[in-house]
Amino acid sequence: MSTIATKPISRYPWFVRLFFWRQKRTYGRILEPGLLWGRSPWVFAAMAMLYGALDRRSSPLTPALRSLVTVRVSQINHCAFCVDINSATLVKRGVSIEKVSVLNGWRDSLLFASDECLALEYAEAMTVSGRGVDDTLRARLKQHWDDDAIVELTALIAFQNLSSKFNAALDVAPQGFCNLPT
Repeated sequence: MSTIATKPISRYPWFVRLFFWRQKRTYGRILEPGLLWGRSPWVFAAMAMLYGALDRRSSPLTPALRSLVTVRVSQINHCAFCVDINSATLVKRGVSIEKVSVLNGWRDSLLFASDECLALEYAEAMTVSGRGVDDTLRARLKQHWDDDAIVELTALIAFQNLSSKFNAALDVAPQGFCNLPT
């Protein structure tokens, strides 16, 4: 249970309830973070639209790569809800549960392709305080992706940092989307 209470659905503005309807269709229920973001309706609408822009079919980044990055950022930021829902999405996008289970130790695994390793390294550099992104990493990114893809990857990582830090700070619990082996 989050540290901030949610409101009855009827007390959210109509346009926020439309997003809730979509969540219920997609996930089978309204997501706890949506109910929290919905307490600030215009911010919630902006967040939902940004997420939609980043998770579109025409993204230059593959769906599986986007999900790998979001799970890793969620792990670093200790967001149990985000790890739960993003891991479920990752599996739906065709990534094996074995690979999801070892994502925290991706550097020691042979399951990850070179582009995945590069994206995960970049995600960690952007997320972990003090690590930062250096010119060598930027050059390696440019060898693999064009500028548009790098901007999308950067935006995705920044978005997931915002989302997972928000949820972790408010202690949003997982909603049981993905049960990873222990």
